[in-house]
Amino acid sequence: MTHMHVAGSIHADATSAAPVWLEKPTDANALVDGLWSGTAVRGAGGEMHLGGLPVTEIIEQAGSPVYVIDELDFRGRALTWAEAFEGWKVYYAGKSFLSGTIARWVQEEGLNLDVCSLGELTVALRAGFDAARIGLHGNNKSEELLRLALTAGVGRIIVDSADEIARLERLGAELSVRPDVLIRVTTGVEAHTHEYIATAHEDQKFGFSISGGQALVALVRCHGSAQVNLVGIHSHIGSQIFDTNGFEVATRRTLRLMSQFKEATGVALPELDLGGGFGIAYTTDDSPATAHDLARGLAEIIDHECRAFGLERPLLSIEPGRAISGPAGTALYTVGTIKDVELGGGQSRRYISVDGGMSDNIRPALYAAEYSAVIADRVSDAAPTLSRVVGLHCEGGDILVRDTFLPRDIRIGDVIAVPGAGAYSRSMASNYNHTPRPPVVAVRDGRVATIIRRETLDDLLALDAGLE
Repeated sequence: MTHMHVAGSIHADATSAAPVWLEKPTDANALVDGLWSGTAVRGAGGEMHLGGLPVTEIIEQAGSPVYVIDELDFRGRALTWAEAFEGWKVYYAGKSFLSGTIARWVQEEGLNLDVCSLGELTVALRAGFDAARIGLHGNNKSEELLRLALTAGVGRIIVDSADEIARLERLGAELSVRPDVLIRVTTGVEAHTHEYIATAHEDQKFGFSISGGQALVALVRCHGSAQVNLVGIHSHIGSQIFDTNGFEVATRRTLRLMSQFKEATGVALPELDLGGGFGIAYTTDDSPATAHDLARGLAEIIDHECRAFGLERPLLSIEPGRAISGPAGTALYTVGTIKDVELGGGQSRRYISVDGGMSDNIRPALYAAEYSAVIADRVSDAAPTLSRVVGLHCEGGDILVRDTFLPRDIRIGDVIAVPGAGAYSRSMASNYNHTPRPPVVAVRDGRVATIIRRETLDDLLALDAGLE
């Protein structure tokens, strides 16, 4: 039997050239439309500017590596989703990236907020976010988390298991509260995405199965409970989804369930949440729909299916996260070493090592996610060269940008910018190899503001009881 290395998919085609979708650019300095935040431009001298600041000045103030959030871009995307889905409840999915500053921006732009852990809920509450506009997710909510949610007055809880219903009933009786709940269901629709982020097929940890009958049982149980107030159904089909195709079947099955519930109880459920998972462009191969296109497409699907089942349109919710935070963020790194590797057949690949890696962006290693990159501190007339941007960690799968074209004259000390870093980079970051996590800064109108400060070795070692 042959055993593949744990990073097998990364190494399996190590001798191949660029993937078929990656075209050699005529200008390796170009900032491709759709990949970068709204204020990303090349200045008069060729250096990239973000929020009105040259990247070298951002690094001078914040250090390298650093996550940079374009405040105007983030706020603009939040407002766009609110406008496109007018009449819906729009919840920003905090798991994509959340901090006290982000929570305040979300609230100021009129969005609600989804959280899925004790830490995220605590951040939101300490930032002053209106608890009534918070939704709580999670497949294994602890009693401590549920108690905080109930005492704080969280607006809705998305219930994920029969055990959770029992916990809520017990805590509700103890605290004399009756929370609004939605039942999370699995529709059996698998989004066209990576296995680990497709969340509506049957064989996974989230929700109650529709086809297995558990969803209807959970709905009826909550409907008859004196301690929870059933308001609707929640469905989520996956992540990095570019169009509404996957939602059509999921919506049909979910509305059929609402119809079955109405037949069984005589009550029409008032709310339906279609979840999130709306994708962004990380590379030129990605072509996500706009918020307005998604809104029109989803409305047509819902209205059609409601007519088919004889239901009134419920109050609708969605949960964009990455679609708001992702493009607003750019990761800046500094080149440390450069190595050319011969692939055979006259082909080669340049390995460019930077001062970050899988500890600040695990997605390429975890999902084989693709990213783009440019030299940001200057422009170059050198020929584009097939390159791979890798990190500093002791791991063969420590790849940040698997395939990209960068100028042949790239050198040590150059700044490399990676777009799409606002979502699931800092929020999934680790301290692998005892590496402190980079800071997050916001840029706007030529100013830098710290959102999350840079970790230090002292921060890490303070947790090591053996070094006290």
